[in-house]
Amino acid sequence: MSEENKRQDYAADNIQVLEGLEAVRKRPAMYIGDVGVKGLHHLVYEVVDNSIDEALAGHCDTISVIIHEGESISVTDNGRGIPTAMHTKEKKSALEVVMTVLHAGGKFDKDTYKVSGGLHGVGVSCVNALSKDLKATVHRDGKIFEQEYKIGKPQYEVREIGTTDITGTTVTFVPDDSIFEVTKYNYDTLAARMRELAFLNKGIKITLTDERETDDDGKFVSELFYSEGGLKEFAKYLDRNREALIEDVIYFEGEKDGIPVEVSMTYNTSYGENIQAYVNNINTHEGGTHLSGFRRGLTNTLKKYATDSGMLAKEKVEIEGDDFREGLTAVVSVKVQEPQFEGQTKTKLGNREVTAPVSQGVSQMLATYLEEHPADAKTIVQKVILAAKARQAAKKAREMVQRKNVMSGSGLPGKLADCSSKDPAECEIYLVEGDSAGGTAKQGRDRLFQAIMPLRGKILNVEKAMQHKIFENEEIKNIYTALGVRVGTEEDQRALNTEKLRYHKIIIMCDADVDGSHIETLILTFFFRYMKELIELGYIYIATPPLYQVKKGAKSEYAWDDNQRDRLIQQMKGSGSESSVNVQRYKGLGEMNAEQLWDTTMNPEFRTLRQVTIDNAAESDQIFSMLMGDEVPPRRDFIERNAKYANIDV
Repeated sequence: MSEENKRQDYAADNIQVLEGLEAVRKRPAMYIGDVGVKGLHHLVYEVVDNSIDEALAGHCDTISVIIHEGESISVTDNGRGIPTAMHTKEKKSALEVVMTVLHAGGKFDKDTYKVSGGLHGVGVSCVNALSKDLKATVHRDGKIFEQEYKIGKPQYEVREIGTTDITGTTVTFVPDDSIFEVTKYNYDTLAARMRELAFLNKGIKITLTDERETDDDGKFVSELFYSEGGLKEFAKYLDRNREALIEDVIYFEGEKDGIPVEVSMTYNTSYGENIQAYVNNINTHEGGTHLSGFRRGLTNTLKKYATDSGMLAKEKVEIEGDDFREGLTAVVSVKVQEPQFEGQTKTKLGNREVTAPVSQGVSQMLATYLEEHPADAKTIVQKVILAAKARQAAKKAREMVQRKNVMSGSGLPGKLADCSSKDPAECEIYLVEGDSAGGTAKQGRDRLFQAIMPLRGKILNVEKAMQHKIFENEEIKNIYTALGVRVGTEEDQRALNTEKLRYHKIIIMCDADVDGSHIETLILTFFFRYMKELIELGYIYIATPPLYQVKKGAKSEYAWDDNQRDRLIQQMKGSGSESSVNVQRYKGLGEMNAEQLWDTTMNPEFRTLRQVTIDNAAESDQIFSMLMGDEVPPRRDFIERNAKYANIDV
């Protein structure tokens, strides 16, 4: 039988069994990352990945995801349908094997799927184990089959329930609230991933419907994600809030040494780089061999063109790899049959055989484009030369920061009130808005493990600033020196020496108003662009000071939202005392005394900290560029949809 026919023949015996399900419920975080919001959404991705695998194999072009009332999820595709015949080795239906045995599925059989998506690779059986209820419905061979499960256990044998003239699979599940910390799905989070999958797999229709909400016409909120242009449209989407430097998106698609490679890239007028790299639809934000191949192809080809054109000869400047990536937006996607992942979060590709195919593809694509578009080529090279000059200025600024550290003894900023402990694992630093609130925080803190760093006003918007301006900014220099991390290197401007990081909790504490939110966003933009590793390590947090104090006589309670405030008012009114309940709205941290700030916001026993995470790197990038960029309409639209303070700060 030919290789192609083997892949077409997707039957019960193609399902290979590797091991059982016992450990999943005991240690769910090992299999889906965590049991918080991220893990909850990962359940959906695992089921959708099965449908995407069918699409990659050429057997599916439509996927539907529905969020139902009660936070259950349905995923339907028009693929071949999971096999339902008896599995020879397991002596039960292949559908039950897929649903109840970890690492069982067609993706482990090279003859069934050439490549398959998904990072953890645990498949739908893991979703089943972590669901209170799950139902699988299969349309296959002209018949409809179904089986239901509770916490992964089948409730009956796979049964035939009717006839059909279509093929496909529907999986409906309810996450187990005894395992997950939260069970409420976020529409925008799911939409971002479905959009990403549509760009990465052109020609596939993915619909997301939210039955918990209706629009003005009374219809369920729903979006169709579909891309004909694939990565070409993806690059445009990522850059839609930036000013384009060249009109076209440079694009390549092909197969090199048996590895499918797809690359798109363009340039904008910003000073940062945004490269999103994917392997089998997984965003490998730690990079790897495919990203190395892209950078090699880009640098070699552009450097050769810049030299051959004579443009470099006129400038007395040495250009380096980083210079070619300033203002660059690129998406690199490869499909690898057996990806090997490395790195702290297992999102760094290690397959050495991938580097050359990507490098060759990029070189071929770029050389052709530069030859056919001489005006754009000249614009790009001029941008590279300017970047090289700016890099030299940034190098001097970085050296000044390091020199200041050496000359000032301890190297710590004068405004920093440090803690006495030297153990980074137990130490935390508060980046506080303003000297006044900083003074209150210094009085209220626990000096053993809490450090306070007041920031004066709004820090620099790094989204719109040249790199040397960033390193010259006093507040940013103070953040670098207080944290103890180095200010980048010549090879990687955003590299950090996290071994010397002095605090493992970096807490942003701003006023609960519009200005406070703006400062918070400016600081987060800085961390995302220049210290992303600290976010990925889980070290960045946002403090949540209360919005209200509700008092009645000697009794005092705090509220963090309007609903909580209203409940407290009702409780106090019903307590039988004659006095009118008094409500104070805190518009600034400075309105609280040191004891109140400690009790509500800084005491580890009672405070609430929001940990900053990156669920979707591509989506995060475009949100920061939109919030901190020059385009007003998209920012206004975002604020109107997400405003928390519209009713109190007008």
